[in-house]
This record gives sequence, C-alpha cells and structure tokens, in this order.
Amino acid sequence: MPMTTRWFGLGARNQWGATAADRVDWVNDTIKIALITNAVSPNQDTHDYWNDLSANEIAAGGGYVAGGATLGSKALTYDAATNQVRLDCADPSWPFTVSKTFRWAVVYKDTGSAATSPLLGYGDFGADETTANTYTITVDATGLLRGDVAP
Repeated sequence: MPMTTRWFGLGARNQWGATAADRVDWVNDTIKIALITNAVSPNQDTHDYWNDLSANEIAAGGGYVAGGATLGSKALTYDAATNQVRLDCADPSWPFTVSKTFRWAVVYKDTGSAATSPLLGYGDFGADETTANTYTITVDATGLLRGDVAP
C-alpha cells in the first residue's frame, strides 16, 4: 500500500535545536514504523515522542510486534535536481496471521523508552485498513520522508 508521509514539526526542528538525544542518524539509529488505530490522529504540531501515540498502537501478536517494524536498508541522499533531502528504506511489512485494523503509520527513532523516542513522521492511509494477510507499505521512489531545501 502506498502512502504519503508528513514530518512531525517538532521532530524536524529538533534535528538542529534540541539535545543530542533527539537528533537522528537515519542510517545508524534504530528507526521504526508502527501502526496505530483511528482512536487518535497524529498532531503534526504538538506530538514529539512515541509515548504521545503508543497507547493507540495496534495490539501485538498475530504477526505484529509491539513498537512496530525496524526499518531496513536505510539510505540518506540529496537530489540536486529537486533540491530534496531523501530518507529512504526498504518497504516495511508485517506478516499478519489474524485480522488487524489501523489508520496511521508512525515513524520514530527507538531509544528503548517511549518517552524519549522522537517522532519523525507519519503516514495516513486515508481510511482504516483491515487485513489478516501480509501487509506491506510501498515506500515512494523519492523516499519515506523528504525535505525540500529550496522553494
């Protein structure tokens, strides 16, 4: 399933202005993507750590691990033609064996504590997704998250 992602404003800001603990090394840090229900909508302006959303994560089991999937094959590039910084990864997937329903995918740096794991971005599927089969998010060819550096 393709999805459009957005940055959490505080997560983007903290790459330059926060403590070192909030900064992200896209390639070397443990970056996860978790699925959450429609019980909450990610707030781009106020949510800053995984504990703001983790209570609404889908239930573990049946092919889903609490905290979400760890992103693999991460790459950080700059495309001079489009003036974009691109954070890319392999398509994450979950081998569901029971029915799961979710609305959002949340990307965050996993520090081992939800209260200190900075949120990076989120994707909206547009409506609830329900499946009992393997579910794969197709990462856009331009990356999971992007940042424009020119107007």
